[in-house]
Amino acid sequence: MKTTFDDRIERANTPARTGALRFQFIGNPFQLLKLRTVQAVYFVQQFNVPRPKALLGDEHFKKLLKDISTARDLAPADSYRTLYISAAGSDSSVMTRLKEELAAKTGLAIGDEEGDLLIRVRKAAGGEGWETLVRLSPRPQATRAWRVCNREGALNAPVAYAMNILSRPTPEDVYLNMGCGSGTLLIERMAAGEVQSIVGYDQDVTALECAGKNIEAAGYSEVIKRRQGNITDLPLAAKSVDVITADLPFGQLVGSHDDNLNLYPGMLREAARLLKPGGRLVLVSHEVRLLDSLLEGSEIWKIDQNLRVTVGGLHPRIWVLSRK
Repeated sequence: MKTTFDDRIERANTPARTGALRFQFIGNPFQLLKLRTVQAVYFVQQFNVPRPKALLGDEHFKKLLKDISTARDLAPADSYRTLYISAAGSDSSVMTRLKEELAAKTGLAIGDEEGDLLIRVRKAAGGEGWETLVRLSPRPQATRAWRVCNREGALNAPVAYAMNILSRPTPEDVYLNMGCGSGTLLIERMAAGEVQSIVGYDQDVTALECAGKNIEAAGYSEVIKRRQGNITDLPLAAKSVDVITADLPFGQLVGSHDDNLNLYPGMLREAARLLKPGGRLVLVSHEVRLLDSLLEGSEIWKIDQNLRVTVGGLHPRIWVLSRK
């Protein structure tokens, strides 16, 4: 995220829950919508009250309305149509009244499920008082506008962007995405900066068609190339690639563990053939034991990082490897 001299991010002293980062931001909140490695950003307001009923009081209610107004100002006027409160006891009389009061003040309809305006109400971190969280955007930031075609098991876009940042991108990169699927890693690489050349290979023609739709929606049709091919045997010259990324099938929603026993070592051999010395390979997979066993004691691969992430209730790993 680029900030101006007037923008400033500071780590908040308040403890955060697992998977969350609390920070204080001084500047134009529109800048926060440019964050690409987050699922969503929320305004957090803490209230020193014993029960959420107190949020209906004039002083507290006005603070909540102010956060809502700020969030709505960041998006086009017609972006917000419904509101939803996520809270323990969301159907209680207190939460029902809070929803009704907010609907009356904002002119939004009460949604039956997650609405455009999402408000979380929960006990404050540390257990003292209550807090409200107002999402800054009418949909999670992980939901990219370019995704017009989706496929089962498609990679989470913030994870894809993080993988590309971990690849240490440069404008001189010759970039290859093995098993490109719906094009997430390819598109998020373009968002990470310029590249000399970029291509994705997949054996599945329908996946390539889906990727084409997303790439066109993202505005990169003239830059990103798509090719059909087996990622264990690609028609590319040896030592011709700087960076390879891959979202390998986990063997759950896509593929099977038995298939992966052949696919993973074959992919690693092909990646080793294609990468220049010092080239980077960034993988994500839930087949942790399999990849660890293949990489342990490798004379070809140096493990720079091994990171655990959370995606759709699973906890895959990202491996950042260098070609020795």
